[in-house]
Amino acid sequence: MSTDRQTALADFRRTIKWIAVAGVLMVIGALLYLRLFIPLNATIVVATTGGVFFSVLLGCGLFAAAFFSDKSGLDQQVADAAKRDGFTRDRGHSPEKSS
Repeated sequence: MSTDRQTALADFRRTIKWIAVAGVLMVIGALLYLRLFIPLNATIVVATTGGVFFSVLLGCGLFAAAFFSDKSGLDQQVADAAKRDGFTRDRGHSPEKSS
């Protein structure tokens, strides 16, 4: 189990690096596109850089975190604990397990 988690963590780190590269490329593309239509000043560059980069990082990073959770076995641990404690997917706590 430990090797699954270590492998998943290495994959997650590699994925985050690629996401950062994609974010930088998206920022470059957005600035080039804006330059076609309006003159760029410092405010536009800073706002576009921050908005585009962090939007890409946040959106893709959350997906990467979900995949990491699944690959590392954390999702299975939660599912097993929920079954053990009598929780069901549809109705919350099942009445059979109640005391």
